[in-house]
Parts: sequence; structure tokens; C-alpha cells
Amino acid sequence: MNAHSKPDRNDPSEQDFAVLEAVVWTKFDKWVLPMCAAFYLVSFFDSNNIGNARVAGMQTALKITNYQYTVALTLTFVPFIATELPSNLILKRVGPDRMLPAMVIMWGIVAGMQGLVTSYTGLVLCRLFLGLTQGGLFPGLVLYLSCFYPRERLQIRVTTLFVSASLTGAFSGLLAAAITHMDGVGGKPGWAWIFFIEGLFTFLFGVISFFVLPRSPETARFLSSEERRYVISKLKSSKAISEDAREDDFSWIEVLRAFKSPHVLLLSIIPFFNGMSLVVFFEPTIVAGLGYTGNQAQLMSVPPFVLAFLASMISAFVSDRYGCRGLTVIFFSFWCIIGFSMFYATTSQHVQYVSLFFSVTGAYAISPASVTWIVNNSTPHIRRASSVAFASVTSTLGGILAIWLLGSLSPGPNYTTATITLIIMSICIVAISSLTLFYLSRQNRMKAETRVCMAKDDEPEHLGDRSAWFVYTM
Repeated sequence: MNAHSKPDRNDPSEQDFAVLEAVVWTKFDKWVLPMCAAFYLVSFFDSNNIGNARVAGMQTALKITNYQYTVALTLTFVPFIATELPSNLILKRVGPDRMLPAMVIMWGIVAGMQGLVTSYTGLVLCRLFLGLTQGGLFPGLVLYLSCFYPRERLQIRVTTLFVSASLTGAFSGLLAAAITHMDGVGGKPGWAWIFFIEGLFTFLFGVISFFVLPRSPETARFLSSEERRYVISKLKSSKAISEDAREDDFSWIEVLRAFKSPHVLLLSIIPFFNGMSLVVFFEPTIVAGLGYTGNQAQLMSVPPFVLAFLASMISAFVSDRYGCRGLTVIFFSFWCIIGFSMFYATTSQHVQYVSLFFSVTGAYAISPASVTWIVNNSTPHIRRASSVAFASVTSTLGGILAIWLLGSLSPGPNYTTATITLIIMSICIVAISSLTLFYLSRQNRMKAETRVCMAKDDEPEHLGDRSAWFVYTM
């Protein structure tokens, strides 16, 4: 049966529903998800390639110290923190179909200009503007996807964003190894061409995305009218969007309610503790410190990201299937504990390299599960937008800490202080996740008792995720 054959039918049968269920999410996976993953992919290329450029000789060419390099990375995150919440709050009003591509175009220009810098000052200015233009992207993408998919289908899609980043880790090394062969072309060093080529690609992709990205399910041109009605019905029934559209209007009260929610506060600590920045900025450098040099270091940085890709996708499928966000976070926290402990406990470079398979995989798998956990348990729209942005801010703060720990405060190749800190942080993630599971389970029991004693119409309005009819995802 073709879902397009009955666009005006008001009372579809169960068979029609089954067909629609199979069709609509596949369409979103073809039109929406690849664009979002590509946005995140190019953002990681343009953030992560400074590590590849460093290995290719940038730091030596610019005559900057390890301390100055760390400062430059840190300053990238300052405008990140300043833009994440405001960007998320205005995303719906401005329109994600306009705002997200505009971000891509602007940072593509800035990213390419890094290849022109000849001094430390120039590098710092480029990193500041890169952070300013990129800051709102990740929380915006997560918020955008939450408006297209039901809660129980979201983690596999959010994970697709993150695994695109893990593929960046894999292929940025391969791409950088190839680009550095252009050393001397146009009188520019190989490390500069890394910025030029990847920045140009980002700019062109941003221009194209203006014409492809849909604003919302209601306006998606690739859906029939019947499919749109079905999607909106499913999103409302899963509490992904509000029953009354007016509840999703901007309100400072909802912003404050997000920051006062115990589970949001608890879950926002996890991104801070997660050692994601180890992967983003320092993995090529760590590999280089294990005895690999030049292009070999670039190539040897690839395998840990490949495992991270496979483990993240498999765990996301299981988490969506069984609704086990918290257990997923806890499971991969133990991977991080194992990996960081191996790195700390031995001086064998081969064992330390193997440890990266655990720590890189654990960090990447934790991130989508923890973010989806927050999104699943926050509603209406503004409360969710604020919660996602708050978690993104704490993640950025954790990134700043990790940059310094893995930079001048805990120098390689052993990174002793940093490794001990990351072990402690991973243990803290286990503890916080367990506490959150206990809290949400208790809240769900209390809500179940309320539903027995009260009719839904008797409940006060505008409770959002505090409603007794909103069941928290575990």
C-alpha cells in the first residue's frame, strides 16, 4: 500500500498506520538526519583539524609554546559558552532552516582563514571567531532533531551526530595525511592547506544546505498531508512536542524551570565529567607521543575511532529498543575507567595505545546517551531548549578543563595528572547516573500513584515534564 494514495483520508486503518510508521521515519532519515550529521561532521573537522595541523608542523612554524597552544584552544570555548543558550532560545523563532546553514557558512570562512595566520595573535583571533560561529550548532542540532523524532526513536539519531564525529577522528587523520603532501603549493605549508581545503568544503556545504534543510515536520515538502498529520500525532503522543502549541512559546519561566529541575542538574554534570576533549583535540598528539611520527601518527589515530563508531551505534539501538539511557551511560563509564586505568598503570606504549580503544569508545558512547537522556525528560520546547543548552555549556566547561589537563598542566607522553583526573571523573559519572536513575524511578512511581487518584483534566496546566502523565525515560 502506498502512503500517498490516501492523502485526505481522516480515519486511517491500523494497516495504514503500519505503513506510515515505516515510511515517515525513513523519510526523515533520508532528508533530515544526513544533513544534521553532515553539519556536525564538518564542525568537528574544522575544530579538530588544528590537532592535525599541529602534528604537521603548525606549532613550529608559528613559534608558539605548548602553553600558548593550550590558551588558543581554551579561547575557542569562551564564545561557545556565551552563545549556546541564546542560540537555542531563538532557534525556533528564526527558523533552523536559516540559522543552522548560516552558522556553517560563517565558520567555514573563519576555519579557512586559519591557514593564513602567521602569528600567535592571528591564531587566537581565528579561534575566538570560530567558537563564536560554531557555539550554537550542537545544542541546536539536538533540539532540531527532537522536533522530528519521538522520544523512543531519538538516541540512535543523536548518536548518528556523534559517530559522524568519530568518523571525523578516523578520516581527518587520513585526509590530513593526504593534504600535507601539498606542502609548498602556492608557497603555503602543508598544515595551512589542511585549513584551506576543509574550510572551503564547509563553506560550499553551508550554501547548499540552505536549499535542503526543512524548517519543521509541518513544512517538510517530502511528506504528504496524511504523513504530516501522522507525524504530529506521534510526536504529541510521545511528548516530543506539546499538545497545545502555545505551550512551546518562549517563556523565561520555562527557562528557570529547566535550571531548577533536579534531573536536569544531575544529568548536566555528566557532560562535564565525560572526557570527550581527550578525543577531540589530543588523540593525534597522544598517538604521536607513543612513538609514531608524521603520517604514521595520523594513520594510527584512526582505529580507536572506528571502534567508537561501531560501539556507539549498537548501544544506541539497544538503548532506544529497551529505553535504558542510564544503564548505557554506566556501562561505557566502566569502559572509560578501564581505558584510563590502563594508560596510567603502564609505561608500555603498545598497552597505552590499546587503552585508547576503551577510553575513546567509552567517551563517545556516553555522550549521545547522556544528551538524549536530558532531551527525553524535558518538555515543553523552551524548557528542553534550555536543558540541552545547559548540558552543552557544562560539556564545554569540561572541555576547557581537559584541554589544560592534557596540555601544559599535565604534559605528555604520560599525562599522569590528567589520567588520574579522568579516572575520578568516570567514577563520578557512574555515581551520578545511578543517583539519577533512583530519582527518576521514584518520580515515576509517584506519578503512577497520582494517575490512579486523579483524572487528567483535573491536573493543572503547563506542568510540562512534571505532569503525572509524563513518564520519565530511564
